[in-house]
Amino acid sequence: MNFLITGAAGFLGASLANSLVRDGHQVRGLDDLSTGDPQAIDKSVHFTRGDVSDRPKLWTLLQNVDCVYHLAARVSVPESILYPREYNTVNVGGTVSLMEAMRDVGVRRVVFISSGAIYGKQVRQPLKETVRPFPDSPYAVSKLSSETYVRTIGELWGIETVSLRVFNAYGPGQNLPPSHPPVIPNFIKQSVRNGSIIIHSSGEQTRDYVYVDDVVRAMVAAATAPSIDGEVINVGSGTETNVRDLARLIVEITGSSAEIIYNPRASSGIDRMCADLSLAGEKLGYSPRSMLEEGLQLTIRQDTRFSNA
Repeated sequence: MNFLITGAAGFLGASLANSLVRDGHQVRGLDDLSTGDPQAIDKSVHFTRGDVSDRPKLWTLLQNVDCVYHLAARVSVPESILYPREYNTVNVGGTVSLMEAMRDVGVRRVVFISSGAIYGKQVRQPLKETVRPFPDSPYAVSKLSSETYVRTIGELWGIETVSLRVFNAYGPGQNLPPSHPPVIPNFIKQSVRNGSIIIHSSGEQTRDYVYVDDVVRAMVAAATAPSIDGEVINVGSGTETNVRDLARLIVEITGSSAEIIYNPRASSGIDRMCADLSLAGEKLGYSPRSMLEEGLQLTIRQDTRFSNA
């Protein structure tokens, strides 16, 4: 098949692109490189630097494409609170521009990569796709809005759509910015250096950590799965892990003497998050293969930033 991946140089985008070319597919990638790393992409990927709102460029890249994976987005929750207008412009506006270009060219399916963040604070766990979302950040709002645009425009213009709500993905090569880094690579970095692991609040808050290879398998399945038009599907591990136990596990795996420090005054975000994977199993044949301990070991072993520390 012929694929276009927006956000192809990002953590998930590069992993997906590399998997698809290994399976013999033709892959085009688009990324503005605001956070992505083009060195992470296989040389077989036809990569173009550019903006997802550049419709003339999209018209060229979409020629003869069977399916689009839309991952291009700003993804920092704290940053989105400071710059909500930019998140709306890039995440929502970019999605609408892509859908218009797909209509113009005649591409028939798009897989939109959304986020478990759209659920916000919920009493019942695990989270089913039918739960009413309560997004609590501009980032989450932008993802929920984009889901709605994708489904609505798809219905109006005859484009098959599916949105995958990916929970806390992790794995080798995940971006580690100096400010507001993702929790797993940050904890590993501090652990292998015998530094200090800072936990916000009590550490009892839970998340659903899903290994990158499992996410890629779900994304690959979504390109060809039948009877999923208009669906929204969770992609996670289906396991709830609190941050305190995560830190302890990473220290244990690395054999570190890192000190775990609690900052009770800092906000930890929502209290609980765990994905219900029933629909993913039914529609995509998906079930996670890498449990947390195994995924952490693979991340530490395969990521040179940690294995050479």
